[in-house]
Amino acid sequence: MIKFVLMVNRQGQTRLSRYYQPVELSRRAALEADVVRCCLSRKKEQCSFVEYKDFRLVYRQYAALYIVVGVSDAENELSVYELVHNFVEVLDKYFSRVPRHQIMFNLDRVHVILDEMIQNGHVVETNRSRVLAPLTALDKMADG
Repeated sequence: MIKFVLMVNRQGQTRLSRYYQPVELSRRAALEADVVRCCLSRKKEQCSFVEYKDFRLVYRQYAALYIVVGVSDAENELSVYELVHNFVEVLDKYFSRVPRHQIMFNLDRVHVILDEMIQNGHVVETNRSRVLAPLTALDKMADG
């Protein structure tokens, strides 16, 4: 099961966080800081799967952005690794005409994409067209 998804920049600032298991607000900042420190301190040659406390971290770096996913021990790390790549491909498809830094100004759209792919900590959709269908409909309504 997926516990959380974080998007973090190289400076360690959290740009997006989505929790699928309850974590107290007072503990989230400390958890995120510790997780980010753990992932950012690793070298590129090291594995992208990290044992962390009672769960595992799966992360990928895309330019100046890290996407970190906390998963339970029962989850397949390689499938989560590919899920992260699929998520980035969906973002690229939707924001094709938008500079990468503009994605951070459209986090509501990023949340919709993530929510279409993952619900209650489980992957429910990976097909890019189906993931983007609600946003495409919203965009058509806004234009019309």
